[in-house]
Amino acid sequence: MLHPQARALLDLIAERGVPPTHTLPPAEARAFYRDRRGFTQPAPPPVGALRELSAPGPHGDIPLRLYRPLASTPGEVLPALVYYHGGGWVIGDLDTHDTLCRELANHAGCAVVSVDYRLAPEHRFPTAVDDAIAATRWLHREARALHIDPDRIAVGGDSAGGNLAAVVAIAARDAGDLPIVYQLLIYPATDQHRDAPSHERNGQGYLLTRDTMAYFTGHYIPDPAVYRDWRASPLLHPDLSRLPPALVLTAGYDPLRDEGIAYAHRLSEAGNRATHLSFERQIHGFILMGKVLDEANDAVRLCAAALRDALHSRG
Repeated sequence: MLHPQARALLDLIAERGVPPTHTLPPAEARAFYRDRRGFTQPAPPPVGALRELSAPGPHGDIPLRLYRPLASTPGEVLPALVYYHGGGWVIGDLDTHDTLCRELANHAGCAVVSVDYRLAPEHRFPTAVDDAIAATRWLHREARALHIDPDRIAVGGDSAGGNLAAVVAIAARDAGDLPIVYQLLIYPATDQHRDAPSHERNGQGYLLTRDTMAYFTGHYIPDPAVYRDWRASPLLHPDLSRLPPALVLTAGYDPLRDEGIAYAHRLSEAGNRATHLSFERQIHGFILMGKVLDEANDAVRLCAAALRDALHSRG
């Protein structure tokens, strides 16, 4: 059963005639997503320090935002989470996920580095993947200068960002020179074919719809033949062994629910330590909505606790 708060939010969106993302041009959709965050997101909590950074990449410089937790000291060497925001590879930026990154930093007691990877359709697949990998490699190289422990770096993200986090973890394993110790995968997109049963069951009426997903994928990967590339669909990679421990969080009324569960299961089958955490009464995107959805705040704290355990147990 859908959580009453989620039901009330969906009803309010319908009452106010909020335009679906797929009806807007990308630039307008980005502005709308950014501007509406104040309605559902908590106020951004203070952090110990915040820095705007830039990492070089194959397509140009990549903006980053570094958060240090409230209780940290300036020279303290901290573990870090590299975070890739959600938004279907088309919308979202450092500001849309600013509150979440602050919360994770404070609750997990780690640095968080948010990555402003390039968006489609101006920059199609695999540009976002290239940016995500390049930014993570740069952070590892510059870790000491940033008072970050290069041996305690995790990757994470929500939705499209969860997809990128999973891909970075696989790429890092294959390269062998970028140690990733944990994956935080929040309702990740893992198969661009979008044919799991939850896409039909939850594809209409729960904020993220089939039409919106087709809009995102169409901008990011116009050619369906590319869907089988593991950098687009990590679930389809033939070898998911030897990957970092993972927390995979899913929502019951999310079209991406089944592919997130399938990814957690594949990770476990391949011998990795993977935990699946399901918020069965919630919708896609809920973890950002702590102002109106109580379970969003519970989800943030659970994710942060898993990060804290994974990162600080190695210190």
